[in-house]
Amino acid sequence: MTFEEQWIEYDYNPFVVFNINGKVLSLNSEAQFLLGVATPKELFALAKAYASVTFGFKTTFVNLEFGRYKFFGLTIGYENEDKIGVKLYQAPTFKLNKPKSDGELTNIFAIVDLCIATNSMTSDIKYVKNYDPTIPEIIINSNKLIKVLNKIYSCLQDNDQITTEVYYRIGEHIKFEDKKYSIFSITVSADNINDKQRNELKVLVEHSDFYVDIKSDFTINIPMITS
Repeated sequence: MTFEEQWIEYDYNPFVVFNINGKVLSLNSEAQFLLGVATPKELFALAKAYASVTFGFKTTFVNLEFGRYKFFGLTIGYENEDKIGVKLYQAPTFKLNKPKSDGELTNIFAIVDLCIATNSMTSDIKYVKNYDPTIPEIIINSNKLIKVLNKIYSCLQDNDQITTEVYYRIGEHIKFEDKKYSIFSITVSADNINDKQRNELKVLVEHSDFYVDIKSDFTINIPMITS
């Protein structure tokens, strides 16, 4: 593999080349992860929709989402009618206000279970849990995380069921101090959200060390710092 080929292979942005019939001819590592949530047919349709009217390359800034992937633009290129390539540019999924937590080694499941127990004592809500048990103990400020989680659960009290998932973010990591850390997420979801509590959550998050993706559900993205 040449240097240029390695550069494409390990690019953070997905890159796929199709033939005229939409068959995948080649793709890089990140595109393999993307195809876990997007079909070749969908990506080929994008390539055709955003391609230049003549041979060459065209970059378009457009917001796209496929599962956990978010993109702010794409480049389409073709030099003949035999094949066409598409490169999508990933938007940053989250940021960390501080490079490292000031907490201590903590069992994340114990923290989540504690918050669920606290919020379930005075309600009939059914709490559904879906945990990846392979996630290790991490260094985190447990008091700050408990405050954020409790506020998230308070946003969802007008529901019959609340689902909590703890899972790896496959293929994602963050790097600081010359060290790479994998990422996991805590996602809490339900049908109804209290807008007043959600606004209070936004204020709380702004003054915390956590990034919470607040949409139709709530996702806390956390680096797995173990030492």
